[in-house]
Amino acid sequence: LSLCAVPALAAPKSKSPPAPSPSPPAPPPVPAVEPSAGSAAGASTFGPAVGIIVAGGVFGLLFALFQLYHVAKIEVEPGKRAEGYSNMEDGSDTNSKLKLYEVYLAIQDGAKAFLAAEYVLCGIFVVVFGAIVFVLTSNTPDGFNMLIGGCTAASFVVGALTSIVSGYAGMMVAVYSNARTTIAAEGENEAGWSASFNTAFRAGGVMGFSLTSLAMLVLLGLIGALASIIPGSLSEDEDFAKVLFECVAGYGLGGSCIAMFGRVGGGIYTKAADVGADLAGKVVSGIPEDDPRNPATIADNVGDNVGDVAGMGSDLFGSYAESTCAALIVAASSAEMVAAGWGAILFPVCFSSFGIVVCALASFLATDISPVKKETDVETVLKVQLAVTALLMTGCTYPLAYFLLPAQFTIGGVLATPFSAWICITAGLIGGCVVGFITEYYTSHSYTPVREVAQSCETGAATNIIYGLALGYKSAVIPIGVIAIVTFISFTYAAMYGVALGALGFLGTLATCLSIDVYGPVCDNAGGIAEMAELPAHVRDKTDALDAAGNTTAAIGKGFAIGSAALVSLALFGGFVTRIGMEASGVNVLKPITFCMLFIGAMIPYWFTAMTMKSVGTAAMAMVKEVARQFAEIPGLLEGTPGHGPPDHAKCIKISTDASLKEMVPPGMLVILSPILVGALLGVHAVSGLLVGALVSGVQLAISQSNTGGAWDNAKKYVEKGCVSILVNGVPVAQRKGSELHKAAVCGDTVGDPLKDTSGPAINIVMKLMAIISLVFADYFMSINGGHGYLNVQ
Repeated sequence: LSLCAVPALAAPKSKSPPAPSPSPPAPPPVPAVEPSAGSAAGASTFGPAVGIIVAGGVFGLLFALFQLYHVAKIEVEPGKRAEGYSNMEDGSDTNSKLKLYEVYLAIQDGAKAFLAAEYVLCGIFVVVFGAIVFVLTSNTPDGFNMLIGGCTAASFVVGALTSIVSGYAGMMVAVYSNARTTIAAEGENEAGWSASFNTAFRAGGVMGFSLTSLAMLVLLGLIGALASIIPGSLSEDEDFAKVLFECVAGYGLGGSCIAMFGRVGGGIYTKAADVGADLAGKVVSGIPEDDPRNPATIADNVGDNVGDVAGMGSDLFGSYAESTCAALIVAASSAEMVAAGWGAILFPVCFSSFGIVVCALASFLATDISPVKKETDVETVLKVQLAVTALLMTGCTYPLAYFLLPAQFTIGGVLATPFSAWICITAGLIGGCVVGFITEYYTSHSYTPVREVAQSCETGAATNIIYGLALGYKSAVIPIGVIAIVTFISFTYAAMYGVALGALGFLGTLATCLSIDVYGPVCDNAGGIAEMAELPAHVRDKTDALDAAGNTTAAIGKGFAIGSAALVSLALFGGFVTRIGMEASGVNVLKPITFCMLFIGAMIPYWFTAMTMKSVGTAAMAMVKEVARQFAEIPGLLEGTPGHGPPDHAKCIKISTDASLKEMVPPGMLVILSPILVGALLGVHAVSGLLVGALVSGVQLAISQSNTGGAWDNAKKYVEKGCVSILVNGVPVAQRKGSELHKAAVCGDTVGDPLKDTSGPAINIVMKLMAIISLVFADYFMSINGGHGYLNVQ
């Protein structure tokens, strides 16, 4: 990361600013414009930009360590006590403490085993696909260029490794913090609520701030390294920036490929265990969720971390990397941006650095200034956290844009200003909050839609399924409208650069979003540990309330991820169109091959969903059969007879692991190979149709699936709280666990599990990955019959 040693970056030649022009002409002649205060020195603004990025990244890493320090103050091992925290010496027997510690270690071991197996396969993929990237990207319209191919392949490997490190670190933090949240929840009244919430939220913060900081610093280091290898410099060669950032795009490709396997593999693992445990336990055998007698509970708790932490971390890392790469590629096409120097070019990365600091300062609002003191505070505190962070980012962005960007710059045929950039980012920030809060409305049992779904269980599982599906479809209406508005505003003010900035606006509060996302599975694990360790009921009551809020906030996080993925995909598509030389003429949708591929592209998310859903179903069937076998063959296990043999958790973990590793390959290959084969055989016009079709259908399918599953989950929890009543002889009777109404709610939750945690969240990676692959391999496609493919389709 020491860029001072990189000549191409650290010592760009100063360049005189362009002369002012009162009325700039339309492109292609580049208008001479007056530079802003921040770009008046031309390339000399590179220094402040790097200072902003490095300072924000280092601050984020230090803040993550600060959060981890607070979490680590709670001791888990029996016999140890941390000042100010209970370690269950009082009010719980020694047996419960030992059980808690055993469950805690078992979840850690299961998580490590799965990630080790998954990342071995990912490592093989990185080597093989990295070689493919090298060979294909070396094929350019101007001939075979090993330097371009090598730099792109290196960027791909760096992005993949960073994604792996991000996912693994987040997973380890989550399984380190789950039992600590359980212990903190043992406290009575306000102290118990504050301590348990803060522990889970800070655990999320460790991942949120470390991931965003690491992603930003590695990207900066990669840019510095490649700039020292690629011939030329920013101040002397107008094509230098284009070549550099087209190679850097491999960073986003590597991150998204690993995110695809992490999301799909982790989603299959977690939902195979979750669905299997629910069906075998709650539905068939009538025992509570996370009951220690159920052999699938450890696999279920491991799965919460595999899918919702490691998978989500890799997913949002990919979104950040791709949106930033898209912004950098489009910025490199503007002569004024290049003339203004590194400060203007690196503006998107500087914006992310500001976001880290703002999110860190805002986090004290949730943990110290206005902490959680009772159950009803949880959702409020999390929502306020998101809103305040977005508001602060809105205020901070304009001074940064004014300082770094030129006073005027032409990009994609649009004359833009720092104010234009600020409008685009603000639209993304506001749009992200709106999508997030609309998602909350449709997935939280605090509001009417989920309560209606819960009440529909009165007449059985069928009506519950019908209500839940309708809710999911309806919940897509407003978010799609918001995404469309943000796209229109961003494109109007700064063309595709504005769309990329809008996507970054969605991700402007990434550290906070990740904190809230990881908070959910940590609380879910905490509740499972409390149940398996047979702790007092008030502990499970707290963790259930925290988990219910976590389900809603996880849905909010998925809304942010899906919304940003749509904008990122569009921005990457703009980069693809620019790279193949169709920016001026545009893509002709009525061209036969383009129109035909719209249908094929729209089908891809459905094909992908079918594959992942069936994979979960197949693995869940194997899990149910294994649990039934153990109940039948281990005397006294189901009945809970004292002295009965222990359940075989390892067998259930193996079923989930084997299924996920086997089943994650076909969906991943579908997404990765589709644009490559279409581009090579049918040409760039066919790829354009494929990408647009996948984007338009995928974003709506992802929103509806995620929200349907989230609503069913919280409807079940609403029933378990005793909030749903039916009339018996004219008298309202509350329905709780074990009732027929509850069984119907469990069926809905079980059906929704793969929708909200496997297929739905993974579709946003489908959109992004297809787009970034097309962008990275654009020159290869253009080298085949002038972009018409081997079949020479005209």
